[in-house]
Amino acid sequence: MEATAHEQRDSILKVAVASFIGTAIEWYDFFLYGTAAALVFNRLFFPSFDPLTGTMAAFGTFAVGFVARPLGGVVFGHYGDRLGRKAMLSATLMLMGVATFAVGLLPTYEHVGAWAPALLVLLRLVQGFGLGGEWGGAVLMAVEHAPAHRRGFYGSWPQMGAPAGLLVATAVFNVFSRLPEADFIAWGWRVPFLLSAVLIGMGVFIRLKVAESPVFRARPKQEEQASLPVLDALRQYPRQILLAMGARFAENGFFYIITTFVLSYGTERLGLPRTTILNGVLVATAVHLVAIPTFGAASDRFGRRPIYLAGALGCGLMAFPFFWLVDTREAALITSAITLGIVAHAAMYGPQASFFSELFGTRVRYSAASLGYQLASVFAGGLSPFIATALLARSGGQSWPVSLYMVVLAAITLVSVWLSAETFRARLTEEAPGNAPGTPVSEPSSHSPSPARTP
Repeated sequence: MEATAHEQRDSILKVAVASFIGTAIEWYDFFLYGTAAALVFNRLFFPSFDPLTGTMAAFGTFAVGFVARPLGGVVFGHYGDRLGRKAMLSATLMLMGVATFAVGLLPTYEHVGAWAPALLVLLRLVQGFGLGGEWGGAVLMAVEHAPAHRRGFYGSWPQMGAPAGLLVATAVFNVFSRLPEADFIAWGWRVPFLLSAVLIGMGVFIRLKVAESPVFRARPKQEEQASLPVLDALRQYPRQILLAMGARFAENGFFYIITTFVLSYGTERLGLPRTTILNGVLVATAVHLVAIPTFGAASDRFGRRPIYLAGALGCGLMAFPFFWLVDTREAALITSAITLGIVAHAAMYGPQASFFSELFGTRVRYSAASLGYQLASVFAGGLSPFIATALLARSGGQSWPVSLYMVVLAAITLVSVWLSAETFRARLTEEAPGNAPGTPVSEPSSHSPSPARTP
């Protein structure tokens, strides 16, 4: 029995590490685009516009990637629910890698005119499609391998891939942004995109070594016949999908404002050097890496909802102080503002994978969790830098409308999480007879016999 327990610990650790590394590589690709959109794409692909309009156009192409993510979630969720989680992960990783590498080879507007932004949009769509299928598979592999009382902690490992990807993308971009301006614009910005080819090869190799989800393998044979999991998910879990969407608004929108929009706000509105903002993002992202598993583990002890609600409340309280600190133009205060915002975000992002996974039954879990997660990304994360830039323009450069927008995002998430059921003692392997689909079912836990709590 001791040997079996040791093997199980090794197995979940191997899966968690593989999910973390693969997700980090995919987020590296995705965040790299956001950094470039904030700093260089307006000049290279939209040079005929004034600086503000060019930035809005660049953030518009950034948002396009989010539009493709629900479609990726539907397609990969369909096959992930029917054929398994593992096979989808290598496919999404390859798709993201090819698109990111191709961005590094794109000709600019100066060379091919309107074809340049058109190709940029196309590759961003491919990126978003791949990432849309990535999240569901990665988190389910970790959550479904994990013991019941540690799902929050192990589910946070693929979530750690986001700050890890951002950390590497920002660090690499920071290095090349130190080049002379002419060299950076001519070729320096391309190198981080081209480097993704090496990372993708490593990620695919690692992911091929892990086993399929035991929960997926153990499901009843008759469940394998579901022909359209996404339609079943919409019929069985409409409320849970909508609440999962709402739970993402503050987490997703707030994150892209404090890590992507702040780059253009600091450099163009405040006239700060690129490195001042990038260094602040780097420090905050390092803190993020530690905070995510900390909050994920806390949700195993105290529940998903209390931790998530605390994060949403923190985001709402930080909305105005964030810009007050950034507007000081002091590097230390800017770094503090981004870091405090990141910690509030981590309180939501840490338990999110287990929280969303536990809302749905095994048969349609990949499709349902992906729908809730990815649909919200279109309206929250994808549009937030664009909306923030537009609000800044309409207010004559005043940041308070952006802060108010952040408060609205936080309010949507607070209401959605409050209306959701507590899930941290839910069974993943079956659904409760006689209960509505998605209703959490209590199961024995190694640390507490108390039943699941609902609002």
